[in-house]
Amino acid sequence: MSEVKDGKYNKILQAAISTISQKGLDKTSISDIVKVAGVAQGTFYLYFPSKKALIPAIAENLLTITLNEIKTVTENKQDFWEIIRIMIDETFKLTKSHKEVIVLCYSGLAIEHSMEKWEAIYQPYYRWLEAILEKAIASEEIFGQINIDWTAKIIINLIESAAERFYSSEDESKLDAFKEETYFFLKRSLT
Repeated sequence: MSEVKDGKYNKILQAAISTISQKGLDKTSISDIVKVAGVAQGTFYLYFPSKKALIPAIAENLLTITLNEIKTVTENKQDFWEIIRIMIDETFKLTKSHKEVIVLCYSGLAIEHSMEKWEAIYQPYYRWLEAILEKAIASEEIFGQINIDWTAKIIINLIESAAERFYSSEDESKLDAFKEETYFFLKRSLT
């Protein structure tokens, strides 16, 4: 995940997220985005060659927000399972607020961009969770016969997939039960 870009880049990116969330990608024009961003249309093209080129930037931005929030909330937490609960809560929260854009990012990155780009966007999140897993193994909170690389990817993927599936098909009244099932599935898998 990249460091914060300049002000105009961020204005365009946030305007794109907001506008696409409201209208969808197909109904959002570059004119809509620059109007919300308060920049000239030519400025858009300094940062993005097309509307579809926004997709990896949006994905990276949303993942950065999620990871930063998880890191902040877990900063003084030592218990692995408390960290997992926080990951679930924060992922579900972000998915709820940006469902349309997240679906767009996944489908857009899968169709328009390479899997290497997707993996690069996720590397900081994977590395962070790998360190958490190593500590959990050392403190015997989880069993140690796992491939830490793969397990970090599986956990993140499972939590994100559960959140996406919940918000695409489930009744909001079942949210707590759904998050608990995700948590206990992971706990049964790693202990």
